[in-house]
Amino acid sequence: MKPILVLQMQRMGDLILSFPLFLWLQRAFPGRPIWVAAEERFFRPLMPLSPKVTYFPWSGAKVLLKQDYGLVLNLSVQPRAAELAGQVRAEEKLGPVVEDGCRRVRGRWQLYRQSLVQNNRYNRFHWADLNALDVIPLKEMRTTHFDTPRRLTEEQVKVGLFLGASEEAKRPTTKFWAQLVRALLDRGLRPALLGGPAERPLGKEVAKAFGGPVLNLCGKLDLDELAAVGQTLQLLVTPDTGPMHLAAWTGLRVLNLSMGNVNPWETGPYTPGHLVLRPTASCALGCWSCTRKDLRCHRPYSAKRTAFLVQAMLSGPDERLQGLTPPGLALLRSGRGAEGLYSLARLDSRPPGAHRLLSRFWTAFFGWRFGLWDESRPRAAWEDLRQNQPGLARAFAARLPRLGRGLREGLRRGSLEDSFWAEAPLLLRPLSGFLLPLLQNHDFSQQAWAEALDWLDAAARIPG
Repeated sequence: MKPILVLQMQRMGDLILSFPLFLWLQRAFPGRPIWVAAEERFFRPLMPLSPKVTYFPWSGAKVLLKQDYGLVLNLSVQPRAAELAGQVRAEEKLGPVVEDGCRRVRGRWQLYRQSLVQNNRYNRFHWADLNALDVIPLKEMRTTHFDTPRRLTEEQVKVGLFLGASEEAKRPTTKFWAQLVRALLDRGLRPALLGGPAERPLGKEVAKAFGGPVLNLCGKLDLDELAAVGQTLQLLVTPDTGPMHLAAWTGLRVLNLSMGNVNPWETGPYTPGHLVLRPTASCALGCWSCTRKDLRCHRPYSAKRTAFLVQAMLSGPDERLQGLTPPGLALLRSGRGAEGLYSLARLDSRPPGAHRLLSRFWTAFFGWRFGLWDESRPRAAWEDLRQNQPGLARAFAARLPRLGRGLREGLRRGSLEDSFWAEAPLLLRPLSGFLLPLLQNHDFSQQAWAEALDWLDAAARIPG
């Protein structure tokens, strides 16, 4: 049988978020070998925790050209991954592919993911699900069971604090971490500072700022050792980073301090039962890159309130946490919706506002257009939006014709400028941001224009 080849040359967290795909591929294509090209420094220590696939380092990618494949799935944004996807021989290719000097994106869900660049404010599809939706039936995803995190009951409660992230904006400050160490100790909990070699200086700074004895393991553990230490912890407090996904995959419960330019709906802890603490400020609702002079999304986080939340998480059911969400933040629990896709349920009784209602509508709309469910889903989401945010619903319906005029003007010219999506009203950018790459991906062909107009007509038909 021809193997399936997955190209994943992103960071550690991206590789771990590919693990569910590997499981689904094994079930959907029993007996077919699954090969994965990835960064060796990431896959080597993760192999004991990974589903059973065959890994190849990128340094030896040329050997992959000798084989014919049933499917090639490129999950990477790197140009060399798209070039390799174009060079290998395969019956089907998905994701970015360079052929004849042109880069194209194969697969409607992979194209949707490309449309989220600088445009993910209303996206509610998780990366792990987007990895699979072009090739794995939703029924298979729905029937997959992922265990909830384990609960340890030791007298001395140990809490890990993973300090770093890929960008400074995505992690708490040294001062916050030092204050959290103190607040946890005051509550009888035992914190440990965790981090890789890059966090070694930060670990020293936090320990110095704290000013007392604290276990500092930053830079002292390999990935497999970090996973082993995680088995002795009751909880990991962490920003959105690769070790967070490692913890979630290995059953260690996570409190994700989701700050900076991340979207927890896309990259939050994937397995069910983890908690995410995310700012509710408008600029924090799915930002791709920070445009503010200061990181206002960091302001609502309080070390004392976080320590109180940690203790509450460890001492009872999550339902007790409903009234404990600090001001300016939302507390969410990871899980899976009835259709089998990733979900984040808010642990408070606040009614959904404009952002949540629009996000639900666009999720339902794209899921309908891509065949996950029927038209009743976006119609129900629209009715919910219309009843609870009538002014927003009127603005949506009033501004959609202008988007249509811009699309038809582009049809007369034979192309669209990038400003087509960027200058669209914010509430319509999920659609404009998808239509532009859809047309570009097919060289503005007549068939692509017809498809784009059909998308626009479908969006106009829902409000009626």
